[in-house]
Amino acid sequence: MQQHRSLATILAVLHLVLIAYASLYPFTEWRDQGLNAFEFLTAPWPRYWSRFDTVGNFLGYAPLGFLVVLALMRTTLVPWPMLWATLLASVLSLAMESLQTFIPQRVPALSDWLLNTGGALAGALLATVLERVGAIDHWSRFRERWFTRDARASLVLLSTWPAALLFPPAVPLGLGQVFERLETVLENTLANTPFLQWLPVRSLELQPMAPLSELVCVALGVLAPSLLGYAVIKGMARRAGFFAMVCVVSVAASGLSATLSYGPEYAWAWVTPSVRTGLGSAMVMGILCLGLSRRACLVLLLVALVWMLSLVNLVPSTPYFAQTLQDWEQGRFVRFNGLAQWLGWLWPYAALCVAMVKLSQRSDEPR
Repeated sequence: MQQHRSLATILAVLHLVLIAYASLYPFTEWRDQGLNAFEFLTAPWPRYWSRFDTVGNFLGYAPLGFLVVLALMRTTLVPWPMLWATLLASVLSLAMESLQTFIPQRVPALSDWLLNTGGALAGALLATVLERVGAIDHWSRFRERWFTRDARASLVLLSTWPAALLFPPAVPLGLGQVFERLETVLENTLANTPFLQWLPVRSLELQPMAPLSELVCVALGVLAPSLLGYAVIKGMARRAGFFAMVCVVSVAASGLSATLSYGPEYAWAWVTPSVRTGLGSAMVMGILCLGLSRRACLVLLLVALVWMLSLVNLVPSTPYFAQTLQDWEQGRFVRFNGLAQWLGWLWPYAALCVAMVKLSQRSDEPR
């Protein structure tokens, strides 16, 4: 149970950061509007309700209550974990709502605080019930059978990978395209300073990706999470089941991303002949890698990630794709879209770090 609690703690901290991101976005134009930070607690009840905001405020805090209870479970120093988890979430929500007073684009509300607290209570109650009926112990035994002892970081990355795919990439399944935007940010930051001349100048302009390169990028986009899972999953049969799930999730998440970005009629427009061939190649390579050792999987993961990043960062953003990104960044789901955008940018680099750390450690895998 110790490893399970450790994973729950990591996920709880990550979810807390995500709540802060969603609550304080867009992090600009902070100002004192002459209002008491806690004035919303005595403000009149809102006359109009948005179903999206109501459900989002309730469900947004439910995972936090659930994960905090799991992290505190069986800790003798902290009795009544459900009470403490709900109290923590309520205080966090109160702090986020009060800070929104200083952001002109955000409106704090008593209803939001109550819904956040209610969602955290529901999540904490669910975790307590699952613990009482033995479901948590069942998950712990399942994890011990399926995964290695150091699987925590890999499991966190694998759990966030489908969300990273929801951000529309310039190349299907090609995560980590940050070069062009990073270059623009640096140019704007260093403009009118002597440091601008320190920036390296590209000898060639970014070119559209050739069909063969797109094929390789798609294949590597499926192979990378598969190899990350292979490195922590025990047994070929379990690896095969996991690989089948990765293939299904990669296609489903990409289709959902296209639906959210371009509309339902274009849900599968991204499945070009190059993409189909890339998916088929990924299936063949994933099957061939089922029997590899843990260390070999990590080495191939590094190669796959570096190769994929070198390809996707040589592709420019097309005008239509740039317009799509603008719609994502200014649309109704701006906070969710911003989160998916960051996941799409950073996921491959986080996987690179995890793979390098695991390779640097001494392996206790039997020969």
